[in-house]
Amino acid sequence: MLNQLRSALVLIVLFTIITGLLYPFAVTGIAQVLFPHQANGSLITRDGIVVGSELMGQSFASDRYFHARPSATGPDPYNAAATSGSNFGPTSKALITRLQGDVDKRKSENPNANVPTDLVTASGSGLDPHISPAAAFFQVPRVASSRQIPEDRLRQLINENTQGRVLGILGEPRVNVLMLNLALDRIAVP
Repeated sequence: MLNQLRSALVLIVLFTIITGLLYPFAVTGIAQVLFPHQANGSLITRDGIVVGSELMGQSFASDRYFHARPSATGPDPYNAAATSGSNFGPTSKALITRLQGDVDKRKSENPNANVPTDLVTASGSGLDPHISPAAAFFQVPRVASSRQIPEDRLRQLINENTQGRVLGILGEPRVNVLMLNLALDRIAVP
């Protein structure tokens, strides 16, 4: 009995060291060497200041910028500490009311186009940094008017910032809103 207890304790300590210390340090070290940008959160800097991450959505309220999809993280949009989807189901009156308000608001921005679903619905985590190309194109008239930039130039910018399917087959084409808005800030106004 004492031998079994000693063996069990030795295995607990051994596996705690291997799986709790050695393995995480090895994986972190390998990631830092092979993928340093991703291992450090895919942070985006501008003039030496971190302005966001490629992996986290953030709110853009100004008409001068492309807007992300709604965040389901509560009153503080894109709060990583509160990541979750909403608990509203398709028959929820609160969800239907919010969606109708969001659709009406978007329609006022571009009355001649159908509102893309991702501009009025949150992602599962509430932190998705991407929108569909259709959602970006939908916003072109508002951004062009606000910045006095030709709509064709904005469409070209969206095409330049559209990421394709992973390995050509997985997922859908998408546009990272932060990267698109940073590219928008870099273009020269005619």
